[in-house]
Amino acid sequence: MSFIEKVRGNRTFKTYSGTTMALVALIILFSFLSGHFFQADNLMNILLQVSIITILAIGMTFVLMIGEIDLSVASTLALSGVVMGMLINNGMNLVLALIITIVLLGVAVGFFNGYISAKFKLPTFIVTVASMQIIRGIGFALTDAKPIQIKNEALLAIGNQRFLGIIPYPILIMIAIAIIAHIILSKTKYGRQLKMMGGNREAAKYSGIKINKLQISVFVVSAMTAAVSGILMASRLYSAQPNVAQSYELDAIASAVLGGTSLNGGQGTILGTLIGALIIGVVNNGMNLIGLEYFYQQIVKGAIIVIAVLIDVRSKGNK
Repeated sequence: MSFIEKVRGNRTFKTYSGTTMALVALIILFSFLSGHFFQADNLMNILLQVSIITILAIGMTFVLMIGEIDLSVASTLALSGVVMGMLINNGMNLVLALIITIVLLGVAVGFFNGYISAKFKLPTFIVTVASMQIIRGIGFALTDAKPIQIKNEALLAIGNQRFLGIIPYPILIMIAIAIIAHIILSKTKYGRQLKMMGGNREAAKYSGIKINKLQISVFVVSAMTAAVSGILMASRLYSAQPNVAQSYELDAIASAVLGGTSLNGGQGTILGTLIGALIIGVVNNGMNLIGLEYFYQQIVKGAIIVIAVLIDVRSKGNK
């Protein structure tokens, strides 16, 4: 067997060849359309821009893996930034503020979504649409709908400084979370249970998996990653704003689905989500560089989501 035949037969190549080729094609396209696109600073800028969406999409991957959806992540992101900003501006220790925002707020929001949907057998689409409104409203109420300026240097350093002056910290945080999530999904019993539950919920239930607890746990994971994203965004913006990240939940879903995560559950990887997020990031960055009007950008992003869903539907039809 030749080297090329071995590569073609490789499972990883088969899984990611389509999305990787799409990513490469977009990079080539925008490199021709803009002389600034394929420059080191801009490529690093793309990674920095996608770091927040990628972390959000990693949490979304867990939710989609069990065949559910979480539309409240963008609102959770915004509220997390607000809570972090208020705590730190009132003199709280940075580490304690991080724990309260990521762990307590993340667990509270995730438990609410997971418990209400699992206990009362409600569609997570409905539950998270409702919580999306509640969470966003709390953010506006806490701030009187005004941005909160952040002056804590340590918090600002998280989103705006670079490791060894080269790699922005948000990129390193994204990579660390991706590695942890990849290990959990691919190497642990918990990850196998998520796939089994997403693939066949009844079979998972009869095999002894406590599906309600599992559902609650994935929504906690989703909310905690949203909280991390919110802290990074507040740091990047030098302020906590209750109205940020509008429609980010769609970018997170599109990133995961473009990367091969099934909307029906049972299938997905963190590597795929990373590639999907990069596609979204390259498109956003490329459209800005060529000066495409905002409303046309919205059309293109909507088309990408449609393509992602079609890919998901087609992959089911081929099985």
